[in-house]
Amino acid sequence: MSCAPLSDRLRQHIAGQRPALRAGIAAAIVAALAAVVLMGVSGWFLTGAALAGAAGPAAARGFNYLVPSALIRLTAILRTGGRYLERLFSHRAALRALAGLRADLVALLVAQDPRRSGRSGAGDLAARLTADVDALENSVVRQPAMPAAVAAACAATAAAAFAGPGPALVAAGGLMLLPFLAGRLAARLTDRHQAEALRLAGDYKAEVAEQLSASAEIAAYGLAPQVGAALAAAAARMDEARRRAARGEAVVNGLLVAAGPLLAALVALSASGPAPAIAMAMLAVAAAAETLAGVIRARIADAGIRESLARLEQLDALPAENAPGAPEVTGASLVIAGTALAPGARLALVGRSGSGKTRILETLAGLRDDAPQPLLLDGRDVRALPFETLRRTFALAPQDPLLIAGTLADNLRLARAGLEEAELWQALETACLDEMVRALPHGLDSWIGEGAERLSGGQRKRLALARALLAGRPWLLLDEPSEGLDPATEALLVQRLSTWLDRTGTGLVLSTHRPALLALAQGRIDPGQLILKT
Repeated sequence: MSCAPLSDRLRQHIAGQRPALRAGIAAAIVAALAAVVLMGVSGWFLTGAALAGAAGPAAARGFNYLVPSALIRLTAILRTGGRYLERLFSHRAALRALAGLRADLVALLVAQDPRRSGRSGAGDLAARLTADVDALENSVVRQPAMPAAVAAACAATAAAAFAGPGPALVAAGGLMLLPFLAGRLAARLTDRHQAEALRLAGDYKAEVAEQLSASAEIAAYGLAPQVGAALAAAAARMDEARRRAARGEAVVNGLLVAAGPLLAALVALSASGPAPAIAMAMLAVAAAAETLAGVIRARIADAGIRESLARLEQLDALPAENAPGAPEVTGASLVIAGTALAPGARLALVGRSGSGKTRILETLAGLRDDAPQPLLLDGRDVRALPFETLRRTFALAPQDPLLIAGTLADNLRLARAGLEEAELWQALETACLDEMVRALPHGLDSWIGEGAERLSGGQRKRLALARALLAGRPWLLLDEPSEGLDPATEALLVQRLSTWLDRTGTGLVLSTHRPALLALAQGRIDPGQLILKT
């Protein structure tokens, strides 16, 4: 994936939708021109028909009703069709461009070094990948608006010229001045409030998502009133910012509503031509002002777009040490707190809870960097190694595994690409989970639910263990892998893991409180005792 700034990648995705955008621009121009012609011809037709009728039967019979009537119907059809096609093509381009941008963002999040990526909460990440990306849609959808507005202004100025040079100058000057004045007013009244409202909305959605993820604990400990009050306060701040932004938008929209009739009146006052031409000029200018109003209303969203892009850019800080070309591990020898481990060695971390066993494993895996003990990989401090190097060296089966909402096979295939079904079954057998999976109606294709809710705690741990085995890394890191298992299953797991380790030559660093698992290790250390000695 390109390491270009996020704004550049958004432009690249938009550029990839040029055919759809060109079609949308063409449709928007047709719709804008049709709207100006429709209003102008309607004004000319109604005024001319009224004057012909007032002049008497002879004049009325000589008035050509058919051509302007046909032109009015044609332009009405073109305006409706143009607007439909413009929305169709512009929204298609926006959805496809933002889909590509979302893929880029997910790839960035996956690739970031967990030790240095800021650890944004799940709710905050969800808000950014949804609300903030959605806010950028307007920047794509509105691209046809400016060419259409320019076309409408030119057509209205040409129509005004039929009423004399004065109306043409008024139309041209007014239609150029309107975006400038409205833009300045919007910058003063809405930009800051729009940005604040969007930021607070993102924070509120993130907070709601975080609280919902802990809903069971909130209910169990009776924290619902406090959490509800905090969310209500956050919602109130968001609503107040939205109200301030809405008040500013109302003022700007009031100017835009008044702009069309005001310009039409100025055109009429400066006109010297016949009445039908004056009516045509007035309505054509009013139609062009309406088209320009759409551009200005879209411009009001600029502050929100900039805020969303700024929030997304915070995710776009790929650590330099995570770049391609991370150093390869050669011998993959380990030193843990002064204990040297050759490739294929097996070590157990023992001791009381809180002594730092999990911290050592997660530091080796590159998930954190705060283990106090010396940890060396091929003579280099693991904290200074790129995350990509550690990812290719260690496979971790954590104490509290994260499993995706999918099938058993989906979760296993995350280990690495190109896994065959036979390999999945071998890993499940080693993890003592194969019989359970074979008994399921859909086997490997069984759905495990959100957070693997359809599996027990022991089954989740063994599924994570099977996934770590499939990763094929030089070192296997296991954090309490037999917790929740009965003694018979635990003994079978120890036997099968030992056979697998012998066959593959994989090294093992094991954290456990269970005496049965110590049979897997060739040595043991107590991290708590090591800290006390230092």
